[in-house]
Amino acid sequence: MPVTNVRRTLLGVMLAMLLAMLDNNIVGTAMPTIVRDLGGFEHISWVVTAYTLATAIATPIWGKLGDLHGRKLTFQASITVFLLGSLLAGAAHSMAQLIEFRALQGIGAGGLAAGGFALVGTLVPPRERGRYQGMTATVMAVGVVGGPLVGGFVTGHLGWRWAFYVNLPLGVAALIWVQLLLRLPAPARPSRPRIDWPGITVLTVTIGSAVLAATWAGTTYAWTSWQVLPAWAVAVFGTAGFVLVERRSPEPLLPPRVFTGHRNFPLGVGLLAAVGVVMFGSALYLPLFQQTVQGATATDSGLLLLPMMLPVVLASHLAGKVMSRTGRYKVFPVLGTLLLTAGALLLATMDTGTSRLTAGCAMALLGLGLGFTMQMATTIAQNSVGLRDMGAASAATNLFRTLGGSLGVAVFGSLFARAVPATAAGEAYRQAVATGTRHVFLTVAGVCAVAFALALLVKEVPLRGGPGGAKTHQPVTPSRDEVTG
Repeated sequence: MPVTNVRRTLLGVMLAMLLAMLDNNIVGTAMPTIVRDLGGFEHISWVVTAYTLATAIATPIWGKLGDLHGRKLTFQASITVFLLGSLLAGAAHSMAQLIEFRALQGIGAGGLAAGGFALVGTLVPPRERGRYQGMTATVMAVGVVGGPLVGGFVTGHLGWRWAFYVNLPLGVAALIWVQLLLRLPAPARPSRPRIDWPGITVLTVTIGSAVLAATWAGTTYAWTSWQVLPAWAVAVFGTAGFVLVERRSPEPLLPPRVFTGHRNFPLGVGLLAAVGVVMFGSALYLPLFQQTVQGATATDSGLLLLPMMLPVVLASHLAGKVMSRTGRYKVFPVLGTLLLTAGALLLATMDTGTSRLTAGCAMALLGLGLGFTMQMATTIAQNSVGLRDMGAASAATNLFRTLGGSLGVAVFGSLFARAVPATAAGEAYRQAVATGTRHVFLTVAGVCAVAFALALLVKEVPLRGGPGGAKTHQPVTPSRDEVTG
């Protein structure tokens, strides 16, 4: 497929992925208005938890369905589910309804993430993927920075319901774009495709327990409470049970071969889990520090994230160009995790007197590290599996990034709660928030140091689609099934 056509096709895919990336940030900005209208303040955390939980559970299921039944069809189905959830959430008349419809949105969002990255892996061989990494990084940056800006605008001028309705025109445009431009080879379906219901059941219980434990621990309940400890136990034993179920399944949801085929896949997944920790922590606690300690408004804090997000785009674009030209890539996650560690350590020194310029410089290091690590880790993981497992592998990378972020936020919430007493006010509250932020980013630095060790273990093997690369990446040519489907 010519480069121009690939870019046109990927724009539609990226537009759909942008929906999921914008959504949480837009809704977060609108939440105070939503609570004033619907009430139910005691359930406010479930508006986010229901979405995150549903996304994590649905991601591997969508990925496997794409491998079995075609990635175009399942991607369009996930967009449709997300739009239905958005429409219903915007029309909700109670907090309970909103939580239910947010869960439906989350189910669709799981397919947007898994399907989007799987389509990139299908359309573009790893050696050529560097040409398009800038597009993916730009979409992620727009999602993080644009979310608060869009959320503040639509809530202030159109009402909180438009925080959900704004998804509808974008989603319909993505559906039409994908239908008209996306052409894929017909999937190599088994003669009798089987759905791995035991695997889905065990994984749903396991992920649900892990996300609930991560959400509750240290904030809603104590880490050693009777609500949290059993949830962790179910998550641990569920993981072991899921491995056993998948080894016996004729068509496993997450095939064990993707984890055992080459050491680069689990290493790439580990790097992405660390990226999730950095992204969730930064998106949650940097705006809080900027607003509480540095006096920024909610809209300003979105703009103040630009020193972190612009380097993400630039570094990702540079790394992609070099990878496509030379086929070398290990240096980037090594350098990236080193920059992440340095940036997090600098952010761990912030106090009430830290200027925006100083904080911005530290955030720029964090952004460079994310740009060098994030997309490259995905490429490393996808290059380690065959095309038939691309959906499951892409789902696994997104799943572990989400779980990494969720577990990180659980730890951060506990650290922050200890540093910020409920009775703190005025200057004491500002000082406590600064202390809590330091503890958060010191922990982030430790995670990034572990990620640096993982990056050193990556084995640089030839990328598919380049000279000397593996020839397992099937050519992307139109097929009647996919053209009509």
